[in-house]
Amino acid sequence: MAQQDTDQQQAGVLPVDDEGYVIDTEDCEEREAAYRERGTSRPITVVGNPVLHKECKDVTEFDEELAKLVDDMFASQRTAEGVGLAANQIGVDRKVFVYDCPDDEGVRHVGVVCNPKLVELPAERRRLDDNNEGCLSVPTAYVSLARPDYAEVTGQDEKGNPVRVRGTGYFARCLQHETDHLYGYLYIDRLSKRDRKDALRQMAENEPRYPIVPND
Repeated sequence: MAQQDTDQQQAGVLPVDDEGYVIDTEDCEEREAAYRERGTSRPITVVGNPVLHKECKDVTEFDEELAKLVDDMFASQRTAEGVGLAANQIGVDRKVFVYDCPDDEGVRHVGVVCNPKLVELPAERRRLDDNNEGCLSVPTAYVSLARPDYAEVTGQDEKGNPVRVRGTGYFARCLQHETDHLYGYLYIDRLSKRDRKDALRQMAENEPRYPIVPND
C-alpha cells in the first residue's frame, strides 16, 4: 500500500514534499508559459450565466480534451490578469481549476486541481483573514470577505493523479474561491445583501478589461 501510494505520487505532474503536498512553487514561469502558449484564450462568463450557478460535473476522463481545456484556462487566466480560474468561468461544466497565485510572502504557486474538495479545518485552526476579494466573473468589483487564512484542497491533477494543495493568506483565499466556483458559488453569494448589492453596482458602473460572454 505505501509503495503503491509513493509510485502514484512520483508519477504526478508535480513532485510532492515529505508530507504529501504538491510542490507548486518550482519552475513556475516555464510551466505556466508552456500551458498558456498551447492554449487559446476564451471570454469569461459573468454572474447570471447559468453555468456559474450550479455544481459542475466531475472530471472522469483525463485525456487530450482535458489537457486542451487546461491550456485554454491558463491562456484565459493570463488574458484576464487573474490568479485563479475555474472551468465554468469559460463556460465549461467540469470540476477543474487552475491557479497562478502568490502567497502573502510573495512566493508564486502554479498548478491544476480537478475534482477539488476543501479539507475541513478544526476550529482552533480557523483564523479569519478579512480582506478584499474580487472575481473575474464579477468584473471590476471588490468587496471585503472574511475567509480562513489557511486552506487545504484534495483532488487530482490533469493526469488523474491524487494531489494535495495547501496555502496561506492570499493563496488560501484563491483555493477556497476557485473550489467554491465549481460547486456553484460566487464569492458574492457569501456576502451580506448590502455588500452583494454594492459589488453588483461596481460591476454595472465599470467596463471589464477582458472579453466576457454577455448574458442574454
